[in-house]
Amino acid sequence: MNQDLAFALELADLADAVTSEHFRSPALAVESKADLTPVTVADSRTEQALREAIARARPGEAVLGEESGAAGEGEGTARWIVDPIDATRNYVRGIPVYATLIALERDGALQAAVVSAPMLGCRWWAARGEGAFAGGRRVSVSRVAELEEATFSHGGARTFAELGLAPRFLALARRAQVERGFGDFWQHMLVAEGRIEFALDPLAEIWDLAAVQLIVEEAGGRFTDFEGAARPDGGSGVSSNGLVHDEVLAALGRERPH
Repeated sequence: MNQDLAFALELADLADAVTSEHFRSPALAVESKADLTPVTVADSRTEQALREAIARARPGEAVLGEESGAAGEGEGTARWIVDPIDATRNYVRGIPVYATLIALERDGALQAAVVSAPMLGCRWWAARGEGAFAGGRRVSVSRVAELEEATFSHGGARTFAELGLAPRFLALARRAQVERGFGDFWQHMLVAEGRIEFALDPLAEIWDLAAVQLIVEEAGGRFTDFEGAARPDGGSGVSSNGLVHDEVLAALGRERPH
C-alpha cells in the first residue's frame, strides 16, 4: 500500500479512538467559536493527537487543522490537512453522522485522503492514481447523465438564501429527480460511491473539502468550487459524477471553462 495512505489510515484509527470515547458522553463540554459554530473537547483532543502523531512519524511535515490552524513549514512542501470532527453539530447532538477528514498535500497536489466515520462503521480512502475505496471495496461514481434523473444533496437551503442563490437552488431542485440534505462529508462520499449524482457545499473551508476532493476524483468523479476551479480552498464545493457537473455549475450561474 502507498506509504502516505497507510500512515493516513493509522491517523484515522487514532482519531476514531478519541472521537468514539467522547461520543454521547454526558460530560462532553461544548463551546462556541467566534463564528458561533460549536467546538468540543473531542475536537481539540483529536486534532492534538493527530498533530503529535504526525510530528513523531513525519517530522518537518506541516499541518493545517480546523482548530489550531497552521504549524510547520512543510518539508518538501508536504502538508497534512485535517478536520478532527466534520459535522460537529451532529456530534454534539449524538447524531452518528460525523467523521474525521485527513488529507496529505505535497507540492500543491493532494496525494492521500481518508474520511473515517466510526459511528457509521464506514471509512473511505484514496491515493492519487490508485482509485477510491470504501471499507476495502473499490468505489466509482454513477453513470447518470441527465440532470432530470439525478439525485443530489446539499448542506442546507438557508446558506443558499444567505448567498443570494436561493432562486437558482430551488430551480435546480425542481429539475433534479430527488433532492436531499445529507450535508457535510457524507454527501460527497455518496457521490463517490455512486449513490447520488452530485453534492453542493455553498460555504466550506479547505479542511472540509481536501480529503473529499481526492476521494471523489479517484472514484472517477469531478470536484470544483462553485466557480469551476478544481481546488478545495475556494470557499465552496461541488462534487459530481462528472457527467452532470457543467450543467450543475451553469444552473448555479457559476460556470467557467476548465
